[in-house]
Amino acid sequence: MSSNFEAYEQDFGTLTAEITNKIGRIPKLGGEEKTQLVLNVDKQLEEVRELMEQMDLEVRELPIQSRGMYQSRLKSYKGEMEKLEKDFKRSRIAYSDEVRNELLGEDAGSSESQLIKLREERAHLLDNTEKLERSSRRLEAGYQIAVETGAHQRRAREKEVYGRQSGLRCSLFGSRKSTRASSPMPLCVCE
Repeated sequence: MSSNFEAYEQDFGTLTAEITNKIGRIPKLGGEEKTQLVLNVDKQLEEVRELMEQMDLEVRELPIQSRGMYQSRLKSYKGEMEKLEKDFKRSRIAYSDEVRNELLGEDAGSSESQLIKLREERAHLLDNTEKLERSSRRLEAGYQIAVETGAHQRRAREKEVYGRQSGLRCSLFGSRKSTRASSPMPLCVCE
């Protein structure tokens, strides 16, 4: 079981290294080449998300005594993934000096403060979007837990009711047995 997790870890390391390299190249590109690289990184990030889901499933199947170590490693990988996603979002809006000068003209210095303000606003929007996505994922996970817990509690209540009914039948049939030797009702099997 842990060998699967370790294989996933190796895949995670390889993918994240490739993504980090590509994220660093995105701001320096323009046009179709940048678009293709952004799409490629987006696909790889989705692969990493799926890989992390597999890792999470593996951790859940591990014995409790060894689960803690793997959970902490998984938590670390999730943090790394969040950082990659932030860097990716920022790299898509970042411009190289050449592209910035081309867009703003050679006299870009006068609007430098506007560009900085725009970048800060975009970064703020991206951070808020990420927070919203994380909150949505937490809500979905909480809902799933609630559904699973509800089903478990319903089964436990049904067992409890069945047990009470059986005990009641045993009590009724047992008392009838002692008063009537030839009772037409079936005798309790509990005795």
